[in-house]
Amino acid sequence: MKATLFAPDNYVWATPEIRAMVTNGCGPGGWKVDLIPDTMYGLDVSEACNIHDWMYTTGATLADKDEADRVFLNNCLRLIDAADSFWFIKKLRRARAKAYFEAVHIFGGPAFWAGKNDKKNLVQAGVAGIRG
Repeated sequence: MKATLFAPDNYVWATPEIRAMVTNGCGPGGWKVDLIPDTMYGLDVSEACNIHDWMYTTGATLADKDEADRVFLNNCLRLIDAADSFWFIKKLRRARAKAYFEAVHIFGGPAFWAGKNDKKNLVQAGVAGIRG
């Protein structure tokens, strides 16, 4: 069975070339991309990750980030539910989807806010050191 995923209109109508400029599957990109697989126990979830990447790029508020994270989890669950697999594999995949969700929800802030802060609002901060 094929899953139907939620995606915002601007993702749906974007060309594959435009999408490719913004998305990279699961993970942060670069050398770290290999640390986070695009699969959950053999199930390809890269489209859910791509939609999440897109929503992070186009989002502007904390509410947008939260929505992107929820959409990501829901899309992963839709893929898992649509896959023809044993109940035990589904349970493992659901646990992995929840772990991915928690990771992006807790640690995804820097990725979401990257490039969105006006430079005039940024200040230099000192690095704390240990004094002997």
